[in-house]
Amino acid sequence: MHDDRSLVEARLKRVLDERIRPAVYPQSVPLDVAVWNAPGEPVPVAEGLAGPTEKIAVGDRWGAPWGTSWFKVSGTVPEEWAGRTVEALLDLGFDENMPGFQCEGLVYRPDGTPVKGLNPRNQWVRVGAPVAGGEEVLLHIEAASNPVILDYHPFLPTRLGDKETAGSEPQYTLARMDLAVFDEDVWNLVQDLEVLGELMGELPVEGARRWDILRAVGRALDAVDLQDVGGTAAAAREELAGVLVTPAAPSAHRISAVGHAHIDSAWLWPLRETVRKVARTTSNMTALLEDEPDFVFAMSQAQQFAWIKEHRPEVYAKVKAAVADGRFVPSGGMWVESDTNMPGSEAMARQFVHGKRFFLDEFGIENDEAWLPDTFGFAAGLPQIIKAAGSKWLLTQKISWSQTNKFPHHTFQWEGIDGTRIFTHFPPVDTYNCSMKGSEIAHAATNFKDKGVARHSLAPTGWGDGGGGTTREMIAKAARMRSLEGSATVTWETPTDFFTKAEAEYPNAPVWVGELYLELHRATLTSQAKTKQGNRRSEHLLREAELWAATAAVRTGFSYPYEQLDRIWKTVLLHQFHDILPGSSIAWVHREAEKTYAAVAAELTGVIDAAQRALAGDPEGDRALVFNAAPHTRGGVPAGAAAAVATADATPPAPREGGGYVLDNGLLRVEIDGRGLVVSAYDIAAGRETVAPGAAANLLQIHPDFPNMWDAWDVDAFYRNTVTDLTALDELTPVTGGVRVVRSFGDSKVTQLLTLEPGAKRLDIDTEVDWHETEKFLKAAFPLDVHAERYASETQFGHFYRATHTNTSWEAAKFEACNHRFVHLEEPGWGVALVNDSTYGHDVTRTVRDADAGTTTTVRVSLLRAPRFPDPETDQGVHRFRHALVPGAAIGDAVREGFGVNLPERRVTGDREVAPLVAVDNDAVVVSAVKLADDGSGDLVVRLYESTGGRAKVRLATGFPATSVVATDLLERPLAGVPVPESDEAGVRLSLRPFELMTLRLTRG
Repeated sequence: MHDDRSLVEARLKRVLDERIRPAVYPQSVPLDVAVWNAPGEPVPVAEGLAGPTEKIAVGDRWGAPWGTSWFKVSGTVPEEWAGRTVEALLDLGFDENMPGFQCEGLVYRPDGTPVKGLNPRNQWVRVGAPVAGGEEVLLHIEAASNPVILDYHPFLPTRLGDKETAGSEPQYTLARMDLAVFDEDVWNLVQDLEVLGELMGELPVEGARRWDILRAVGRALDAVDLQDVGGTAAAAREELAGVLVTPAAPSAHRISAVGHAHIDSAWLWPLRETVRKVARTTSNMTALLEDEPDFVFAMSQAQQFAWIKEHRPEVYAKVKAAVADGRFVPSGGMWVESDTNMPGSEAMARQFVHGKRFFLDEFGIENDEAWLPDTFGFAAGLPQIIKAAGSKWLLTQKISWSQTNKFPHHTFQWEGIDGTRIFTHFPPVDTYNCSMKGSEIAHAATNFKDKGVARHSLAPTGWGDGGGGTTREMIAKAARMRSLEGSATVTWETPTDFFTKAEAEYPNAPVWVGELYLELHRATLTSQAKTKQGNRRSEHLLREAELWAATAAVRTGFSYPYEQLDRIWKTVLLHQFHDILPGSSIAWVHREAEKTYAAVAAELTGVIDAAQRALAGDPEGDRALVFNAAPHTRGGVPAGAAAAVATADATPPAPREGGGYVLDNGLLRVEIDGRGLVVSAYDIAAGRETVAPGAAANLLQIHPDFPNMWDAWDVDAFYRNTVTDLTALDELTPVTGGVRVVRSFGDSKVTQLLTLEPGAKRLDIDTEVDWHETEKFLKAAFPLDVHAERYASETQFGHFYRATHTNTSWEAAKFEACNHRFVHLEEPGWGVALVNDSTYGHDVTRTVRDADAGTTTTVRVSLLRAPRFPDPETDQGVHRFRHALVPGAAIGDAVREGFGVNLPERRVTGDREVAPLVAVDNDAVVVSAVKLADDGSGDLVVRLYESTGGRAKVRLATGFPATSVVATDLLERPLAGVPVPESDEAGVRLSLRPFELMTLRLTRG
């Protein structure tokens, strides 16, 4: 058989590019265009429509960075086009290779009615089908001149990422503003040829089906008169009809296409621009739903629905109507598509509480799935949170980005730390921006890991990030692949439809236990330290505000600030979005985040102060009351307030032989040498040294940090190849109870205060860094005299174990990982914890000292980075961190000290002590939240969990009479089939499994 495949394929490409696609619009006339450049931030629609305009022509430059230009386009449909389909072609200067990362527009009618979004792959607006001829056309375009930050060349530092530094140079050239005849026959010929050409390229080279398609395409091209494409398109389509109607084999892989437009709530644009991206995209999708009866579109992130409800009510009205029709599907049930590694326990729970409640209140819809296609890995505590929120499925795609190991499943049961299993799917199409190319569909089928036992997968279909969502071309291609020999079958379905079928066909899906670690983007655990500190601080302030406001409401009639706390929670949850909290957004985003967190802290501190003032009584009272918001008794004070107890004075540092100082409080003896490094931390009661022989702890180390691609996102393993120990000393000074250490390096300076408080079995390390490095990575190392094959990292509602060794590529890939408030290592009977107040990234390694001396396990906490993209000034300035080394710590001690360093005591003058509102009699059980019920009923909600990984019996005592106690889900709804907890006058008796999360709702008598 003569092999002319390459000739036909080359011919197909050229004829499509140069003749057939241009013939989709065979006739056109220019539109008149005028523009008003709105000053400052975006203006309301009415103001934009009424703005004073001036003439602008195709070829003119427009759009300062982050500006808004209101275009007015007008014209008349030629009389001779009567009976034809006519569209306006509105090209703002798009680069079609970058949908979603450049200028965008939203088209309005003169009365302010939104029509659809304009994007690189979606530049048309239907005028009439057919037209009568002579119609007057008048449209307005709200055009955003968002600068191109990302172009997939080497990521160069840019000042365009903040309106304060971006300048005013026009960014775009107006490219096309025409009325044009739309030839539907030619357009359909394009879809036929693209589908078949893309499929042909994926079929076996010698297979009969490939040759059938090849011959049919050749005949179709022969039938096209290149000087009269429109007149011969129908004949060409006839030559393709036979190969397009040959059905798929019954065994073909089945793809559920879900319309999708993944929109990062902030990334290379600020939050305010996402509001408009969502409005443009949803306008597009509601219009497409009207035209395409089989199409289904899903959108996650309740925050994005809330934005259009608030800022674009005319768009929201269309969305609500489409949701009611069942084909615009609110998905995911979370406030935003958040990071899931770093958010704390309660914050992760509240993502689902606020997301699901919004969809229930607005649409009457209960989500069964979590929808997180782009999140950078998944913490091991997440499955039980999903279940506790009343959901049962998870979708993600990002794990396919892992660089080292290929995940072995696409559909599986994911088991979390408490044993909860969630049915999980990774789309084998390997993208959450599927465009229905034959190559993508073929890849999904061949890539699917679970062939032979399952054959359903999902394809999120549409351009994301403001790229316009699903297009009519994608829908046309999907229609051709509904049942097409050689291809997987494609059907538009909701996420629920897909998961129901996938779960039914795969009842014995394999199980993956533990975290879903992304072997990429590890540096997001450290980049933009102030954003991370703002998050951690906000989470703990919210805990305090709810606890003390609830206590004051029950005890004194204090007005519980329901609406205020609801609003603040939503602000904090928004900033946990997977490009904000991870530190991978432009400078504008993080500059605003720092201000937002400061405002949140001030507001929550006000709530706390007011509640504590109400509880403490007379401010002229004679007692200095200590308020303890931690879940454990501290200084003799449970989670309440008691009179301050006088404590012993701190022991002054003693000189150390050979230089340096010794700190000793009777529990620990800490030696700090002449370099200001910790060379000994001796547990006196255990007779045990913490620091590895010959090593020094609290050793600051700096590495070069220039990853291969994603600057703010990645740290590559080779960064470890070069390290500088920061041992040069500017100052070593004794202070009360501790030592002050000052060092300079590069253009930076670090000041540390190492203190040993009376009665505390921990060494506190307060660090201030005035950071002015570029492309460097700063860590603090703690080499420990502990032989451990695994270590624990705190995660949501418990902890998770990782290996200290690198036996396998899976373990070696985890060279930077996440913890919350602590990491913990132990040998049987003795352990060490390292706790923190605001850092997440860390690494743990094990080395052999010598043949007889055993191993050293080194924990290093990640402090600061200095990437230059997308924010060229990342982390520059002053930062403060607090860590504590806790020798002799069991896992329960790590939990307690972690809470303690994040929830400092507060002191208020008053005349009455405050008994805890609730208390538990087992320290293994942690109360994570005490609040009034969200429905305003006055019921008390208490959330608690087993924190050590064992089973626990506990009595929950209440400081008030409770008439009923019920177990609820996270949304505070009673759980069907769950027995009512036993209770009596002494409290509620509970029995918890390892890491079990429980929410109780108590009605007050």
